[in-house]
Amino acid sequence: MKTLIRILKYVILPLVVLVIIVLWYISIGFNKLEFKDDFPESRDYTSYYPESYTLARENFHALSQSAAQMFENVKVFQIEVPSDSDPNLTVDICYIPAQEDSLNLLILSSGVHGVEGYVGHAVQWFFADYYLDPSLVQNTGVLLIHAVNPHGFKYTRRVTENNVDLNRNSPSTDDLFATKNPGYVQVFDLINPQKKVRRSSLENRFFFVKAINEIRKASLPVLRQAVLQGQYEFPRGLYFGGNQPEPQIDSLKPLVAQLAQPYNKVKLIDLHTGYGERGRLHFFPNPMEDEQKQRLEALYDGFVIDWGDSDDFYTVTGDFAGFVGHVIGEKEYYPMLFEYGTLNSQTTMGSLKSIHIMILENQGHQHGFASQKDSIRVKNDLMEMYNPSSENWRNYIMDQTREVFDIILPRFIEN
Repeated sequence: MKTLIRILKYVILPLVVLVIIVLWYISIGFNKLEFKDDFPESRDYTSYYPESYTLARENFHALSQSAAQMFENVKVFQIEVPSDSDPNLTVDICYIPAQEDSLNLLILSSGVHGVEGYVGHAVQWFFADYYLDPSLVQNTGVLLIHAVNPHGFKYTRRVTENNVDLNRNSPSTDDLFATKNPGYVQVFDLINPQKKVRRSSLENRFFFVKAINEIRKASLPVLRQAVLQGQYEFPRGLYFGGNQPEPQIDSLKPLVAQLAQPYNKVKLIDLHTGYGERGRLHFFPNPMEDEQKQRLEALYDGFVIDWGDSDDFYTVTGDFAGFVGHVIGEKEYYPMLFEYGTLNSQTTMGSLKSIHIMILENQGHQHGFASQKDSIRVKNDLMEMYNPSSENWRNYIMDQTREVFDIILPRFIEN
């Protein structure tokens, strides 16, 4: 008995204390968002980043008016998005037709995931400032779709007022909303807590421990796919794709079809932030046929495209790029999702941190926060995840965008 007591006292108890201390320090690091952002020196592009949805929309209206003065037959559209709380939400669209021969159409869309609209707006404004000139639009039309999800943009959410993720809500097949995601059901309790958010709770402090246990049961790619693919059964749950297309998706369908009709080739660049290595511009297409894949690889020759065959990738259903391809019909189509990485979510810890932020934000929206401090912290984390305040990050990702545009735009026009 004395030997057992000694073992407990001098071996097991110290080990337990050590494990608790290690886990505690890991949790402190897990719950912080701190990055050095010592990227290579870049030009200053910070003026392109808006401070609010309202200011971004005003800037886009000015951009559209400027385009109308520079080119002929420019059309400006506004799609009003119905809301129970805000009557002043619009998807704003500027269409500059090819001034001579209608050969190519370039589409830049932003804000499909509302809060990601800050960076998306900045890239659209930068594009218009640097590239929207007579040589580009001679044989190429340009369609700028601004703030596809204005509610999420304005109110710092990724989803719409109906809790719908538009990048899981854009149908390219008739059976999208009947899609089942069995893996999601298995992790439902982990990612959809049914109580108020208290960030300091042990449950949240040691979220990564629970998540690691789920990874142990399957793997990180399996967990990531189950969570992020999209689901159509739980309206208050994370990554809900809806039961029908959201109003702006329905409104965009005939408009995009009409504007794309005269052109032979269509290129979509859908602008996103969040996933991937911090400060790196990633290229994410959804799976496609071999012929289309070869065309896209030729267009992006020299850049790394993630085709979804790496361990740290996932695919989605109801994506906006696939929807646009379906809408334009049988045309030569070059879709690409530009994803600007923020939290190193290609790593295990970064991926779990990203998912945890999304869990807390949705949990707070659905069930409330234990305190105003909890609410502010969660909103701030969400904003940093999708619109980093770091000027170095903002400048560096725009430098990469400029490098890409300098190469692929001439290729697309001349191909």
